[in-house]
Amino acid sequence: MIERLQTDPTQIVVAAHRGLKCHYPENTLLAFQKALETDVDMLEFDLRLSKDGVVVVIHDETVDRTTNGTGKVSDFTLAELQQLDAGGWFGKVFEGLKIPTFEELCEVIKPYPDILLNVEVKSSPDAKQVTDQAVAMLKEYGFLPRCVFTCFDAEIIAYMHDVHGLKTQGFMGDVMYHFVPGPEGTYSKMWALAMSMNLLTPERVKQFGEMGLLTWSYCPDDEEQVRYSIDCGATLMTSNNPFPALAVRKQLAADGV
Repeated sequence: MIERLQTDPTQIVVAAHRGLKCHYPENTLLAFQKALETDVDMLEFDLRLSKDGVVVVIHDETVDRTTNGTGKVSDFTLAELQQLDAGGWFGKVFEGLKIPTFEELCEVIKPYPDILLNVEVKSSPDAKQVTDQAVAMLKEYGFLPRCVFTCFDAEIIAYMHDVHGLKTQGFMGDVMYHFVPGPEGTYSKMWALAMSMNLLTPERVKQFGEMGLLTWSYCPDDEEQVRYSIDCGATLMTSNNPFPALAVRKQLAADGV
Protein backbone atom coordinates (compact mmCIF):
# COMPACT_ATOMS: atom_id res chain seq x y z
CA MET A 1 0.00 0.00 0.00
CA ILE A 2 2.82 2.41 0.78
CA GLU A 3 3.91 2.13 -2.86
CA ARG A 4 0.96 4.32 -3.83
CA LEU A 5 3.11 7.29 -2.78
CA GLN A 6 5.18 6.64 -5.88
CA THR A 7 2.34 6.32 -8.37
CA ASP A 8 1.49 10.01 -8.62
CA PRO A 9 4.33 12.40 -7.76
CA THR A 10 1.93 15.35 -7.95
CA GLN A 11 -0.29 13.94 -5.19
CA ILE A 12 -0.04 15.93 -1.96
CA VAL A 13 0.13 13.49 0.93
CA VAL A 14 -0.54 14.83 4.44
CA ALA A 15 0.77 13.14 7.58
CA ALA A 16 -0.23 13.99 11.14
CA HIS A 17 2.91 14.46 13.25
CA ARG A 18 2.51 12.55 16.55
CA GLY A 19 -1.24 12.59 15.95
CA LEU A 20 -3.28 15.78 15.88
CA LYS A 21 -0.79 17.47 18.19
CA CYS A 22 -1.97 20.99 17.42
CA HIS A 23 -5.12 20.33 19.48
CA TYR A 24 -4.36 17.29 21.65
CA PRO A 25 -1.43 15.95 23.70
CA GLU A 26 1.05 14.40 21.28
CA ASN A 27 1.46 10.64 20.94
CA THR A 28 -1.68 9.87 22.95
CA LEU A 29 -4.48 7.65 21.72
CA LEU A 30 -6.78 10.69 21.72
CA ALA A 31 -4.43 12.63 19.43
CA PHE A 32 -4.26 9.69 17.02
CA GLN A 33 -8.01 9.07 17.07
CA LYS A 34 -8.71 12.72 16.31
CA ALA A 35 -6.18 12.68 13.46
CA LEU A 36 -7.83 9.58 12.01
CA GLU A 37 -11.14 11.45 11.97
CA THR A 38 -9.68 14.09 9.63
CA ASP A 39 -8.63 13.64 5.99
CA VAL A 40 -4.94 12.96 6.69
CA ASP A 41 -3.33 10.16 4.74
CA MET A 42 -0.73 9.07 7.28
CA LEU A 43 0.02 8.94 10.99
CA GLU A 44 3.55 9.60 12.23
CA PHE A 45 4.50 8.35 15.69
CA ASP A 46 7.52 7.52 17.85
CA LEU A 47 8.48 4.23 19.47
CA ARG A 48 10.67 3.42 22.47
CA LEU A 49 11.09 0.47 24.82
CA SER A 50 10.05 0.32 28.46
CA LYS A 51 12.31 -1.18 31.11
CA ASP A 52 10.43 -4.48 30.87
CA GLY A 53 10.64 -4.65 27.07
CA VAL A 54 7.28 -3.29 25.92
CA VAL A 55 7.15 -0.97 22.91
CA VAL A 56 5.51 2.31 23.89
CA VAL A 57 4.60 5.45 21.96
CA ILE A 58 6.53 8.50 23.18
CA HIS A 59 8.93 10.92 21.50
CA ASP A 60 11.46 12.03 24.10
CA GLU A 61 14.16 9.98 25.80
CA THR A 62 12.68 11.11 29.12
CA VAL A 63 9.12 11.45 30.37
CA ASP A 64 9.78 14.95 31.73
CA ARG A 65 8.26 17.12 28.97
CA THR A 66 5.07 15.21 28.22
CA THR A 67 4.11 13.68 31.57
CA ASN A 68 4.09 14.56 35.27
CA GLY A 69 7.05 12.22 35.83
CA THR A 70 10.82 12.54 35.67
CA GLY A 71 13.41 10.20 34.25
CA LYS A 72 14.28 8.09 31.23
CA VAL A 73 11.53 6.10 29.54
CA SER A 74 13.80 3.05 29.63
CA ASP A 75 14.02 3.24 33.44
CA PHE A 76 10.24 2.71 33.86
CA THR A 77 8.30 -0.53 33.55
CA LEU A 78 5.13 -0.37 31.49
CA ALA A 79 3.03 -0.37 34.66
CA GLU A 80 5.04 2.56 35.99
CA LEU A 81 4.80 4.47 32.71
CA GLN A 82 1.06 4.05 32.61
CA GLN A 83 0.71 5.50 36.09
CA LEU A 84 1.96 8.81 34.68
CA ASP A 85 -0.33 11.58 33.41
CA ALA A 86 0.49 12.16 29.74
CA GLY A 87 -2.18 14.81 29.11
CA GLY A 88 -2.26 17.36 31.90
CA TRP A 89 0.84 19.18 30.64
CA PHE A 90 -1.15 20.14 27.53
CA GLY A 91 -4.30 21.25 29.37
CA LYS A 92 -6.26 20.37 32.47
CA VAL A 93 -9.09 18.87 30.41
CA PHE A 94 -6.64 16.20 29.19
CA GLU A 95 -5.49 15.06 32.63
CA GLY A 96 -5.46 11.29 32.95
CA LEU A 97 -4.37 10.41 29.42
CA LYS A 98 -1.70 7.71 29.38
CA ILE A 99 1.42 6.82 27.42
CA PRO A 100 0.05 4.18 25.04
CA THR A 101 1.62 0.90 24.11
CA PHE A 102 2.20 0.27 20.43
CA GLU A 103 -0.35 -2.52 20.59
CA GLU A 104 -2.97 -0.09 21.91
CA LEU A 105 -2.23 2.25 19.01
CA CYS A 106 -2.59 -0.63 16.54
CA GLU A 107 -6.04 -1.33 17.95
CA VAL A 108 -7.04 2.31 17.34
CA ILE A 109 -5.75 2.10 13.75
CA LYS A 110 -7.54 -1.18 12.97
CA PRO A 111 -10.82 0.37 11.70
CA TYR A 112 -8.91 2.57 9.21
CA PRO A 113 -7.59 0.27 6.48
CA ASP A 114 -6.35 3.04 4.19
CA ILE A 115 -4.27 5.05 6.65
CA LEU A 116 -0.52 4.96 6.03
CA LEU A 117 1.98 4.78 8.88
CA ASN A 118 5.33 6.50 9.42
CA VAL A 119 6.94 4.47 12.20
CA GLU A 120 9.78 6.40 13.83
CA VAL A 121 12.04 4.27 15.97
CA LYS A 122 13.86 6.65 18.27
CA SER A 123 17.65 6.48 18.42
CA SER A 124 18.56 4.42 21.48
CA PRO A 125 20.57 1.34 22.50
CA ASP A 126 17.32 -0.64 22.15
CA ALA A 127 16.45 0.60 18.65
CA LYS A 128 17.05 -2.75 16.92
CA GLN A 129 14.88 -4.53 19.47
CA VAL A 130 12.16 -1.90 19.04
CA THR A 131 12.35 -2.41 15.27
CA ASP A 132 12.10 -6.20 15.59
CA GLN A 133 9.11 -6.02 17.92
CA ALA A 134 7.36 -3.34 15.87
CA VAL A 135 7.78 -5.31 12.64
CA ALA A 136 6.41 -8.46 14.30
CA MET A 137 3.36 -6.62 15.61
CA LEU A 138 2.70 -4.83 12.34
CA LYS A 139 2.82 -8.18 10.55
CA GLU A 140 0.38 -9.63 13.06
CA TYR A 141 -2.06 -6.79 12.44
CA GLY A 142 -1.50 -6.86 8.67
CA PHE A 143 -0.29 -3.25 8.68
CA LEU A 144 3.28 -3.72 7.41
CA PRO A 145 2.51 -3.03 3.70
CA ARG A 146 1.35 0.48 4.62
CA CYS A 147 4.43 1.43 6.64
CA VAL A 148 7.59 3.40 6.14
CA PHE A 149 10.16 3.25 8.94
CA THR A 150 12.14 6.25 10.13
CA CYS A 151 15.18 6.82 12.34
CA PHE A 152 17.79 9.53 12.76
CA ASP A 153 20.42 6.81 13.30
CA ALA A 154 21.85 5.61 10.00
CA GLU A 155 22.88 2.29 11.54
CA ILE A 156 19.23 1.60 12.34
CA ILE A 157 18.14 2.70 8.86
CA ALA A 158 20.60 0.15 7.47
CA TYR A 159 19.28 -2.51 9.87
CA MET A 160 15.70 -1.80 8.84
CA HIS A 161 16.65 -2.02 5.16
CA ASP A 162 19.10 -4.91 5.22
CA VAL A 163 17.58 -7.20 7.86
CA HIS A 164 13.86 -6.55 7.46
CA GLY A 165 13.65 -5.27 3.87
CA LEU A 166 11.67 -2.24 4.99
CA LYS A 167 10.99 0.96 3.16
CA THR A 168 12.87 3.59 5.12
CA GLN A 169 12.72 7.35 5.40
CA GLY A 170 15.92 9.05 6.47
CA PHE A 171 17.30 12.54 6.53
CA MET A 172 20.14 14.61 5.13
CA GLY A 173 23.48 13.20 6.16
CA ASP A 174 24.56 16.07 8.37
CA VAL A 175 21.54 15.68 10.68
CA MET A 176 21.89 11.89 11.10
CA TYR A 177 23.97 9.82 13.50
CA HIS A 178 26.48 7.34 12.03
CA PHE A 179 25.85 8.52 8.45
CA VAL A 180 27.82 6.61 5.82
CA PRO A 181 28.63 8.57 2.63
CA GLY A 182 29.14 7.12 -0.82
CA PRO A 183 27.11 5.17 -3.38
CA GLU A 184 26.72 2.14 -1.07
CA GLY A 185 26.18 4.28 2.00
CA THR A 186 23.18 5.49 3.97
CA TYR A 187 21.33 7.16 1.09
CA SER A 188 21.28 3.82 -0.75
CA LYS A 189 19.32 2.34 2.18
CA MET A 190 16.60 4.99 2.01
CA TRP A 191 13.33 5.00 0.10
CA ALA A 192 12.43 8.55 1.10
CA LEU A 193 14.18 11.53 2.65
CA ALA A 194 12.54 14.22 4.76
CA MET A 195 13.81 17.77 5.22
CA SER A 196 12.86 20.27 7.90
CA MET A 197 11.40 23.51 6.61
CA ASN A 198 14.62 25.42 7.34
CA LEU A 199 16.56 23.02 5.09
CA LEU A 200 13.98 22.59 2.34
CA THR A 201 14.89 24.11 -1.03
CA PRO A 202 13.90 23.27 -4.63
CA GLU A 203 17.54 22.49 -5.38
CA ARG A 204 17.77 19.90 -2.62
CA VAL A 205 14.48 18.29 -3.57
CA LYS A 206 15.74 18.02 -7.14
CA GLN A 207 19.08 16.62 -5.99
CA PHE A 208 17.56 13.84 -3.92
CA GLY A 209 14.86 13.18 -6.47
CA GLU A 210 17.58 12.51 -9.03
CA MET A 211 18.98 9.96 -6.57
CA GLY A 212 15.64 8.15 -6.72
CA LEU A 213 14.45 9.28 -3.30
CA LEU A 214 10.97 10.53 -2.53
CA THR A 215 11.43 13.93 -0.94
CA TRP A 216 9.20 14.98 1.95
CA SER A 217 8.99 17.96 4.31
CA TYR A 218 8.37 18.59 8.01
CA CYS A 219 6.64 20.50 9.54
CA PRO A 220 4.72 22.97 7.30
CA ASP A 221 2.03 24.27 9.64
CA ASP A 222 0.61 27.33 7.89
CA GLU A 223 -0.52 28.07 4.35
CA GLU A 224 2.68 29.90 3.39
CA GLN A 225 4.85 26.97 4.48
CA VAL A 226 2.55 24.48 2.78
CA ARG A 227 2.67 26.32 -0.53
CA TYR A 228 6.45 26.73 -0.26
CA SER A 229 6.78 22.99 0.37
CA ILE A 230 4.68 22.25 -2.72
CA ASP A 231 6.65 24.74 -4.81
CA CYS A 232 9.87 23.03 -3.75
CA GLY A 233 8.52 19.72 -5.03
CA ALA A 234 8.00 17.87 -1.76
CA THR A 235 5.14 15.43 -2.21
CA LEU A 236 4.47 14.52 1.43
CA MET A 237 4.15 16.88 4.37
CA THR A 238 4.31 15.84 8.00
CA SER A 239 2.51 18.58 9.93
CA ASN A 240 1.87 19.40 13.56
CA ASN A 241 -1.23 21.19 12.25
CA PRO A 242 -2.41 19.38 9.11
CA PHE A 243 -5.42 21.62 8.46
CA PRO A 244 -3.60 24.22 6.29
CA ALA A 245 -2.18 21.42 4.12
CA LEU A 246 -5.58 19.78 3.82
CA ALA A 247 -7.18 23.11 2.90
CA VAL A 248 -4.54 23.87 0.25
CA ARG A 249 -4.92 20.38 -1.20
CA LYS A 250 -8.68 20.83 -1.41
CA GLN A 251 -8.28 24.22 -3.09
CA LEU A 252 -5.80 22.90 -5.63
CA ALA A 253 -8.14 20.02 -6.44
CA ALA A 254 -11.02 22.47 -6.91
CA ASP A 255 -8.82 24.54 -9.21
CA GLY A 256 -7.91 21.45 -11.19
CA VAL A 257 -4.22 21.70 -10.33
